[in-house]
Amino acid sequence: MLPQKEFEDSTCKVAHLCYNGTMKEAIVRARVDSKLKADAEAVFGTLGINTTEAIRMFLSQVRLRRGLPFIVGIPDNSDLLLPTQMRQDAINSLYED
Repeated sequence: MLPQKEFEDSTCKVAHLCYNGTMKEAIVRARVDSKLKADAEAVFGTLGINTTEAIRMFLSQVRLRRGLPFIVGIPDNSDLLLPTQMRQDAINSLYED
């Protein structure tokens, strides 16, 4: 865990705690689809945070959990690969008396 130092300075907004006297040491850059960025920023705005704060939260959770803070997997959509008639028959069987 990083050492914490208490400051009276108002630039440290979270309970007046800063890490090593500075909070910004590295720059993170990523290219993303502009619509994805805009949609995410709208959600962040609703939450009362900005993109930078959301990225910091994400990275903090990765460090805390020692992995991604959500499950990553491929959904089982095998039924979508079935021929149309087989899918329709499966749906119809739900309504048979």
